[in-house]
Amino acid sequence: MKKITRRSFLAAAGVSAAALALTACGGDKVASTPASSAAASSASTAAGDAAAAANDPKVTLVYAEVNPLDTIVGQTGTHFKEKVEELTGGSVVIDVQASGVLGSENDVLDAILGGSTTIDISRISAFALTSYGCNKSKLLSIPFTFENRAHFWNFANSDLAPEFLSEPQELGLPVRGLFYGEEGFRHFFTVKPVATITDLKGMKLRVSNDPVMNGMVEGLGANPTVVAFGELYSALQTGVVDGAEQPIANYKSNAFPEVANNLILDGHTLGAVQAVITDNAWGKLTANQQAAIMEAAADTQKFNAELSETAENKVLDELRSSGCNVVDVDDKTPWQEACAKVISENTSDQAELYQKLLDMKA
Repeated sequence: MKKITRRSFLAAAGVSAAALALTACGGDKVASTPASSAAASSASTAAGDAAAAANDPKVTLVYAEVNPLDTIVGQTGTHFKEKVEELTGGSVVIDVQASGVLGSENDVLDAILGGSTTIDISRISAFALTSYGCNKSKLLSIPFTFENRAHFWNFANSDLAPEFLSEPQELGLPVRGLFYGEEGFRHFFTVKPVATITDLKGMKLRVSNDPVMNGMVEGLGANPTVVAFGELYSALQTGVVDGAEQPIANYKSNAFPEVANNLILDGHTLGAVQAVITDNAWGKLTANQQAAIMEAAADTQKFNAELSETAENKVLDELRSSGCNVVDVDDKTPWQEACAKVISENTSDQAELYQKLLDMKA
């Protein structure tokens, strides 16, 4: 994937250095603080302005989601929509376009970072911006970083989270983070039965086109294969790939058990996600509407935290009862050892920051 530089974005968007500096210093009408504990605590003070947004000009913002609405992230998008529309009295309408109708996450990011104004908000993997220079976000994709959900939420609700969400703005990318969420730990699933880690050797495994994910698959002795998410079902069906990896809820909602009915619960990475809004869309909003957006973001982050584990456990029970071959991984030591190289290579330049993440375990 192409790497977009600060210079090229400033030139394409016509953004002056002074304007960028103003943004970095909090010069917007309303601070773009991420929906962390700090945002949650300030939400009540923004309530009056948010309520006043009902009298502001009508704005419709298109929200891109690659998964169906019945998934954890799909429900999260729906909640954000409903909360924004409630808090703005309908002056801001969120048009959620789900099931990848607007393209894959990479397609959407390429479009909005390239200047397209047809998509305003996108739910993306928390580390999707790594390819565009966001190195802090890369740390969220490192295998076996988060021991459990509580570990991730300790980070997402910490003072460190805003530092990660503000990284695109610091680099001059025309998007800003709204909130964090997660869709459960990611696991491999395969066409042929897999009993142990050694069974993955030589398999063609679809992962996102990301250095960390590719390095992880190579460490497992398999072959990373790039396939668009929308083409993954047919790729599994026709043998283009032998397996892939997804959070449990996405695995079921996209009907992957029909063509790859073996789910290995290795939990290599947490499916951390975030929502981003474009600078163009942010600039369309009044101060009242911006306040409402951030209040809705804080509320949506909390909603996702409450939803994710319950929804995932329910789906896993359904998969087991429907005949899916669910393979439990009692000892993850071999998996962690296989990933040691990719972990070291991708954290050594930010060792101190990465250690802060590790130290947040519950």
